[in-house]
Amino acid sequence: MLQGKNILLGVTGSIAAYKSAVLVRELVKRGANVKIVMTPLAKEFITPLTLATLSKNPILVDFFNPENGEWNSHVSLGLWADAYLIAPATANTIGKMANGVADNLLITSYLSARCPVFVAPAMDLDMWQHPATQKNLKKLLSYGNHIIEPASGELASGLDGKGRMEEPEKIVSYLENFFARKLTLKGKKILITAGPTYEKIDPVRFIGNYSSGKMGYALAETCAERGAEVILISGHTALTVKRANIQRVDVESAEEMYAAAVKYFPESDAAILAAAVADYAPKTQSDTKLKKKDTNLILELQATKDIAAELGKMKTGKQILVGFALETDNEEANAKEKLAKKNFDFIVLNSLQDKNAAFGYDTNKITMIDKNGGKQVFELKTKCAVAQDIVDKLEKEFLL
Repeated sequence: MLQGKNILLGVTGSIAAYKSAVLVRELVKRGANVKIVMTPLAKEFITPLTLATLSKNPILVDFFNPENGEWNSHVSLGLWADAYLIAPATANTIGKMANGVADNLLITSYLSARCPVFVAPAMDLDMWQHPATQKNLKKLLSYGNHIIEPASGELASGLDGKGRMEEPEKIVSYLENFFARKLTLKGKKILITAGPTYEKIDPVRFIGNYSSGKMGYALAETCAERGAEVILISGHTALTVKRANIQRVDVESAEEMYAAAVKYFPESDAAILAAAVADYAPKTQSDTKLKKKDTNLILELQATKDIAAELGKMKTGKQILVGFALETDNEEANAKEKLAKKNFDFIVLNSLQDKNAAFGYDTNKITMIDKNGGKQVFELKTKCAVAQDIVDKLEKEFLL
């Protein structure tokens, strides 16, 4: 599966850097083209000559060659690679990646990479368990990076625990399994809604909600990764899309999201409605900023158009419609009622009672219920992993 693949390997300053020699050899044996970027400190653990000999490519460390001024373009590296593997990845490098601290060629190449990124951490157990490290790893997962979990065993400190970089053979198998994924949704067009809607009160104020858009964007990336053409109708969010087969349509209000969904749904094979759409909006909007007065302000709200209900009416026998239900009580009963009322094929239930799930978090805990009464309950996972579960279910629906 790695034959002809361009693999960019990032090596950082860890004692586990010695494993990178075996890693390069295994990648080359499987037919991959390997280029290597090292941090300056990594050279203290393994020589560039060793890795250059094994990879049959010069090793890149600095932004330019001080002897002749030749520029090492991080942009070109990011475009060349089919995958960027950072192994070993120290806590320091993980922190820089998570926060965009671009002070070396390895990190600038990471920030320029348009390919999937794989991170194989290596550090002592206390560093691995530290809240800062775990927070940074969650950030990387939320960006769509793949974390190859470290193994447990004897560490360089003499302690025993989790933190050993996974063995090179297993890392290579991880990459092979990734590239072995078939484009199971190739030829399909999937409409996805994501994020919140903002309902204007005046030019500076609005009614909104806490949705970050992370779940919808994870679904878009997953569908695109499997070959689908994705129409992503997005409310306001700081997130970005990475893949060329995702067409992002930005909207602000429920009215705008409704119009976009109705426009694109007829040409879609499926729709996943993950957005947190406002049920009500101000009946009137002021063209000028409302001034504060001593008296109370009363807003009259009116119901917004029901996107799910409208698409449920429009749906043909060849289309699949997936909804979300965020509940605080009577969760399953409310979800089943919504499933039937909106003509969904299946519904994804979130509960605000579940810790570290739903709005704002990088993790989610879901239950999927389908129109035939089938039910699947999942444990708390990253939203990227949850997206995989939902799209797996979507693929099964296409086969029915």
